[in-house]
Amino acid sequence: MHTDVIILGAGAAGLMCAIEAGKRGRQVLVLDHANKVGKKILMSGGGRCNFTNEHIAPDRYLSHNPHFCKSALSRYTQWDFIDLVKKHRIPFHEKTLGQLFCDNSAKDIVAMLLEEVAQAGAKIQLHTPINRVEKTGEHAFKVHTSQGGYTCESLVIATGGLIYSDHGRHPLRLSNCRAIWDQTLADPGRPGASDLACP
Repeated sequence: MHTDVIILGAGAAGLMCAIEAGKRGRQVLVLDHANKVGKKILMSGGGRCNFTNEHIAPDRYLSHNPHFCKSALSRYTQWDFIDLVKKHRIPFHEKTLGQLFCDNSAKDIVAMLLEEVAQAGAKIQLHTPINRVEKTGEHAFKVHTSQGGYTCESLVIATGGLIYSDHGRHPLRLSNCRAIWDQTLADPGRPGASDLACP
């Protein structure tokens, strides 16, 4: 099967990517090994999903390239996501220091994202473990899965971070990616957030 864009991972990042790519007229397929989408979304915020923060700013992030955050946050801000939540009439509240939580359940955010994915024309396929990925040309990739091979022009790997690895992170490892993007994955990777232990 061939499609314009394949996204590996049906978490928050993968779903948002599918929405935006679909809005641009791309044919999008999201693949995930899990039995449901957004597992980390569902567990975040004690089940109420702390979906954003009012005080997000580029200087609140650490990065090898500080200009990346400036560019990313100028294209899509927390206020854009808050507007999306309001559009879907999801009630929410501020808890502490600008943290925004759903009044009811994190399931509201997952339902919102799934509705937006459907409206963008993107497809989601679960129960599909990824075996390996190969680059077959300048703008050509092949994803080998338990359900067969899939080809695409653009490939997005949104398989989760290095924390909460038992809650949805895809078994595709960074080592598999290095075969394709060796120069950009020299850093072995570290969790973007982790527990803080105090003596």
